[in-house]
Amino acid sequence: MFKWIAGLAALALAGSAAAQTVNPAWHAQEGDFVAKDYRFKDGGTLPEVRIHYMTLGEPRRDAEGHVTNAVMLLHGTGGSGRQFLSPQFAGVLYKPGGLLDPAKYFIILPDDVGHGKSSKPSDGLHMRFPKYDYDDMVALEHAMLTGGLKVDRLRLILGTSMGCMHAFVWGETYPTFARALAPFACLPTALVGRNRLWRALSIQVIEKDPAWEAGEYKTPPVGGLRAARIVNVIAGSAPIQMQKELPTRAAADARAAAVLDGAVTATDANDYIYQLDASRNYDPSPGLEKISAPVLWINSGDDFINPPELGIAEALAPRIRKARFILVPASDQTHGHGTHTWAAVWEKDLARLMKETE
Repeated sequence: MFKWIAGLAALALAGSAAAQTVNPAWHAQEGDFVAKDYRFKDGGTLPEVRIHYMTLGEPRRDAEGHVTNAVMLLHGTGGSGRQFLSPQFAGVLYKPGGLLDPAKYFIILPDDVGHGKSSKPSDGLHMRFPKYDYDDMVALEHAMLTGGLKVDRLRLILGTSMGCMHAFVWGETYPTFARALAPFACLPTALVGRNRLWRALSIQVIEKDPAWEAGEYKTPPVGGLRAARIVNVIAGSAPIQMQKELPTRAAADARAAAVLDGAVTATDANDYIYQLDASRNYDPSPGLEKISAPVLWINSGDDFINPPELGIAEALAPRIRKARFILVPASDQTHGHGTHTWAAVWEKDLARLMKETE
């Protein structure tokens, strides 16, 4: 069932909060890393930046004290690390003997800055919060690993949507940190054309709502949030799945009403503006040759946000030394942009990557 969660967590098809349950066998723990006197790329500073995380499993260390079994999973825009607790992901990969069985791996699920339980504009600064970008987000992920969890190497980085883009930034910024990279549902190039347009429309429709009051609203800007949510639902749609799920006019109309009714509580308006705009200067394409880790890059044929007809992936993949690009054809098994979280679709490809990088 197609579900819309805050921001692009909908596109991760992360499922409802009730479905995101934690199995006691995973030995889940939550914590916060606090970066002191942090300076962002835009020059803004904060005395403290909090990065929240969840871990599953236990770290294993070699004779020199280095963690050898750490896997980091990076969420999509508007989401949090909890998207990776959804049944279509966790139920496939975390099961006993699964590819990412917490009995074997130390799995790290951060909430990026601006998201989840990490520092964000809605904490109080509103539009005075530093204008973070993807480089800031990756730098804070790195600080959380090395300064907080004392992890200086990763077995795997798997990122979806925004996390996919972060994986490419990781590969260029910290080439030897991860043994393997699995970026799912993105392109390693500037977000322009339709991809930037739908983000800009979402941002501007909120900012043009008189109730927004330059971010100092007393009540949520309902009109802007509803309009932004409409754009988001279309961007995350999967035509085949929606045709199955909404087989009648009544079903489609009921879904439309639910989309609009839930818009106000789905996310904070200022947080959402920041989350979407963080991609504004993303463009790893000039430095793809810096990526030395093996890369499994997967997109889907029904992805509205990264449409395959652009041919961008086929042009850029050969520049990455150890990359395998896979375009999953659209079918009744794919879920548009959110295919990245349906592990059954690409589990065998990930198994091959893990085997090849043992």
